[in-house]
Amino acid sequence: MNDTAYTLSSPLAAKDPQENPLLALTICWHPDESRIGEQFISTDFANKIELNRYFPVFQKTGGEGLPIGHGAVSRDPVRIERSDQNRITITPPSSKMIVEVNGNSVAEPISFQSEETANGIILALGRSVIICLHWMRSLPKMNAIPGVIGVSDAAIHLRDQIRQIAGTDMPVLLLGETGTGKEVAAQAIHRLSARQHLPMVSVNMAALNESLAAADLFGAARGAYTGAQQTRKGYFSEASGSSLFLDEIGNTPSAIQPMLLRVLETGDYRPLGASQDMRSDARLITATDQDLYSVQFNQALLRRLESFVIHLPPLRERREDIGVLIVHLRQQTGIGSQQLLPFEIISELMLYSWPGNIRQLSHVLRRILIALQSGENPRLASLVQSYAPHHDSAINVTHSTPTSSASHAKPAAQRKRLHELSEDDVTRAMIENDWYIQGAAQALGISRPSMYKLLEQHSQIRRPEQIAHHELQTVLQHHKMNIELSAAELKTPSEALRRYARAVNLI
Repeated sequence: MNDTAYTLSSPLAAKDPQENPLLALTICWHPDESRIGEQFISTDFANKIELNRYFPVFQKTGGEGLPIGHGAVSRDPVRIERSDQNRITITPPSSKMIVEVNGNSVAEPISFQSEETANGIILALGRSVIICLHWMRSLPKMNAIPGVIGVSDAAIHLRDQIRQIAGTDMPVLLLGETGTGKEVAAQAIHRLSARQHLPMVSVNMAALNESLAAADLFGAARGAYTGAQQTRKGYFSEASGSSLFLDEIGNTPSAIQPMLLRVLETGDYRPLGASQDMRSDARLITATDQDLYSVQFNQALLRRLESFVIHLPPLRERREDIGVLIVHLRQQTGIGSQQLLPFEIISELMLYSWPGNIRQLSHVLRRILIALQSGENPRLASLVQSYAPHHDSAINVTHSTPTSSASHAKPAAQRKRLHELSEDDVTRAMIENDWYIQGAAQALGISRPSMYKLLEQHSQIRRPEQIAHHELQTVLQHHKMNIELSAAELKTPSEALRRYARAVNLI
């Protein structure tokens, strides 16, 4: 799915949305999936919207404006009123249509303060159509970037920032929780830059062996260390003329941080054991889910890295994007593309808070599709237990308690200490999390660096570069380039496989 940009459904000139946000209605689910992502945005600050089968008109940029138009939605309208203080009141119709607000069936008016609307109010109509009510502080525009999916303020702003910085050579620091799409953003920056003719080089700093990190990054002369039988190129040399993406920059060994600072300040670096400097023209893009301002991180280096900072918001703060993400991710998986997704599971997906963000949504959706193909009836609560509950698992509802089964997810199993974890424990966690390291680490209750150490010591799990090229090619082709299925067969982490396969032009 291309990330189609969305536009206003009214040609009326809007007041400055930064001063007073626009109230938007986004179709997050519809039996006709082509309707998902269409929006109605009240640009004239009307204090009342009547929502029924025939009004208002929803549309995408360049598309024909259409009402909801589904028979399960009543002709009798749901009334949405906005007060001068941006308090939202939803009044269900007198018809028999079931109206659910944030997972609860409502028969009486229900109100929300402005801040409660900030993360989206989920309105389900006739158990068929799901609408998200949310604020918009920027006007929709034509700014599509492949892979950067969403109709929210956050998605629009992210695409604007990517386009703004892509044409420069400035260092970029991507900040966001795990799974928010930092590598996708890095790839987008690279693809829109003048360096796009060369592949971006991606490095996970948490995966580097501390004793060899300098050689990995900057290269090494022959004999520089035990086992260095020949001159070795580093990642900075490999990324010459291209972009170098350093993920998990917060896990950079302390001894390496001054070396990175020197490259950023002067463009020079010295390979391990070499007698003279080399010059780097790689464009640096870094990312982390850590607060670099509160950890023991080289602050001079941080000042250089933060030349341009992009914050990627968590999925729970852009709930209006979940529908278009589900459509996009399902097309990516190639699993059950014609499979009808039950309304109950879609409702649960909309209400869950997604501590693992888009990556977790992708994993869970894949399991749902596989379960449906097998004739099972999947429930979200059983699919999200491996993720630590960093946030409330469902939206809080005014005057009511969420009834979605997603809000009753069982607590994770009793954690073992690091030295108590067996190879079977590690393998099981990787399998249950589609061979993604962060999810497996959370399932085991350990840090990501600790997880890397366990993987390094594991007798059956391999790094992609340890796998023969023909084996990689055969498995990827067998699974039609599906990274997760290939990673499971090869017993290698999904993120590392994707990066390596791109680097050697297998995908």
